[in-house]
Amino acid sequence: MVKELGKKVIAQNKSARHDYFIETVYECGLVLTGTEVKSLRAGRASLTDGYAMAKDGELWVSGIHIPEYNQGSWTNHPPRRDRKLLLHKREIAQISGVIKQGGLTLIPLSLYFKDGKAKVEIAVAKGKKAHDKRNTLMEQQMTREVNRELSRRTSGKSSGKTSGKGKKSDADYD
Repeated sequence: MVKELGKKVIAQNKSARHDYFIETVYECGLVLTGTEVKSLRAGRASLTDGYAMAKDGELWVSGIHIPEYNQGSWTNHPPRRDRKLLLHKREIAQISGVIKQGGLTLIPLSLYFKDGKAKVEIAVAKGKKAHDKRNTLMEQQMTREVNRELSRRTSGKSSGKTSGKGKKSDADYD
């Protein structure tokens, strides 16, 4: 019987969507030790330097930092160790084939509990160049300004400045 229902996000890699073009996203299980699970339930993890790799027909995630459990003793885990990802064989074969073509990498996007089981969301991604990042930021800024102006027009507020206490000056009627 499942004790926890729903999705509880532990950590997100926010810089991944800024630094990479995300092509495909997969949900994977993780092979963890007991103290790692307890540390994750306390909400402690970091995905910033994480990446995944294919090795011997298996997928491994590396660089994820799960700190040691405070109440753990000699059974504590090393904070940065390679952890095995759990996927179907056909998904592993598909991901490995795409990565071997070159130019693409596997990055973790988020780490969460889903119905009591630890999951990681990995993405097949392509790195952005500096000019791509600038273009993305400009596009986000433009859409934000358009949405702001549309919401201002639909709410009935005018974007023109008034002089004084709600009275418009002659310059406002241009």
